[in-house]
Amino acid sequence: MKQAARISACLIATGLALTAIQAYAQQAQHVSYKTSADNTKYAQQLNVDAGDVTNHIVRVFDLHRTHPNGPTINGLKLVEEFARGTTDVIDNNGTSTVYSTYVMENGDKFFARMAQVNKNNEGRISATGIGPITGGTGKLANIHGFVQFVVNFDVKSGFNEGQTDIDYRIGN
Repeated sequence: MKQAARISACLIATGLALTAIQAYAQQAQHVSYKTSADNTKYAQQLNVDAGDVTNHIVRVFDLHRTHPNGPTINGLKLVEEFARGTTDVIDNNGTSTVYSTYVMENGDKFFARMAQVNKNNEGRISATGIGPITGGTGKLANIHGFVQFVVNFDVKSGFNEGQTDIDYRIGN
């Protein structure tokens, strides 16, 4: 009899655990979108020669993107993105730290901090970045997750386009 009670308790606990896992998985969301060079502009940038070896550049940038057909995140359309950061490259190979603000149609925002690796690709730079969502406002106040992107850009011409993936959930 005691063994039957233990088996019943284990089955009930397993069922509850699976229900909780399914509920968490249902809360997790994925959004993927492309950014075009036509909707991306550098608001400002400053390149400083580090002076130690040839083509060693320390850079600060402020990038603005609009999303006319932006994805929906927690029921809100993404309309703007601001990416600000620092870059340390030699011959366009190196790293960046990027702080992004994502602005929704109603003014709510969320924020992310990404580490980026840059690789010289025959004059253009190919970059991959990933980092955590660090907070939000309004309906996005309890957003958690990660932002990942792949982008190709040219500092001199201002060309910048890529693909962004956001995995997020709302809640504690």
